[in-house]
Amino acid sequence: MKKVDYIIIGLGIAGISFCEQLQKRGKSFVVIDNGEEGSTAKSGGVFNPTVLKRFTAAWNASTFFPVAVNFYNQLSEKLQQNIFSETPILRIFKSIEEQNNWTVASDKKELQGFLSSNFLKNTNAAIEAPFGFGAVLGTAQIYADNLLKGYRNYLLNLEALLSENFQYGLIQQKENKVVYKNYSAKKIIFAEGSKAIDNPFFPKQTIVGNKGEYVIIKASSLKVETLLKGSMYVIPMGNDEYKVGATYSRDDYSLNSTKEAKEEILSKLKSFINCPFEVVGQTAGVRPTTKDHRPLLGSLDENPNLVFFNGLGSRGFLMAPLLAEILYENLEEEKPIPKEMDIKRML
Repeated sequence: MKKVDYIIIGLGIAGISFCEQLQKRGKSFVVIDNGEEGSTAKSGGVFNPTVLKRFTAAWNASTFFPVAVNFYNQLSEKLQQNIFSETPILRIFKSIEEQNNWTVASDKKELQGFLSSNFLKNTNAAIEAPFGFGAVLGTAQIYADNLLKGYRNYLLNLEALLSENFQYGLIQQKENKVVYKNYSAKKIIFAEGSKAIDNPFFPKQTIVGNKGEYVIIKASSLKVETLLKGSMYVIPMGNDEYKVGATYSRDDYSLNSTKEAKEEILSKLKSFINCPFEVVGQTAGVRPTTKDHRPLLGSLDENPNLVFFNGLGSRGFLMAPLLAEILYENLEEEKPIPKEMDIKRML
């Protein structure tokens, strides 16, 4: 029997963040993940502390932001991988009224570090932006593929990763520990994202599947090097390719790309770019969202050794590093999880 402090199920951004907490604190662990791409892999990788539809700060952005920036910079150095690039988001203004609303918002205390008060003129003939852009600062692009592959290889070298499907029926719960196959641990951390819908221990009513689809285009004359936000994001991928999206489809857990989503994305894209492009791909993922748009941390009374780290939605890259610290301190130091993050609030 191999004894570890924790067994972690899932290796998306939640699982990675919790692994980093355990390593920093000298705790032992093993990760079980089958390598299938989840919401972290399928995401656009946009690190954004604002809500650009309404020109507001994301929930607790000023708290999550500095922890996340430090986390990704350290992880990039640790993995020797390019996983984090600080770059502004250029938000296309649709009208003078939007410019005025932006000016008012940029004076608010919670947004002063994120919304630039200076407007930028459009000099790119391939973009329709007669009212110019507002620059969102403190934003970045996460290269999710580099992050996931790099961290997976890192754990394989540590012999801390089992690349296999997790079998819920093999869990044996003891008074102060759990046993899974030949591993014994204090706790199991389920960091499964939307795949938690298949977990028999997970309270299904707490999570809502929110499917998002992206279209990949190749546009040699677009020449966009930063993150661009019109009615959809345009995310540079290199080699004149861009990821465009995403759509939102509630209560949908399927990973099949749809014609309807493709048509929606391309229709919106054509409203703010006017250069030729070729569609070269389409991808779909399911965000693990909640009705109140808050994360799900902690365990339930009936299974105290089975712990959940879920509900990160579309801002997982921003929130996961600090949430992992909060969850760790709850488990190891008995610090209470804030009520708005505790999974028990949903029951």
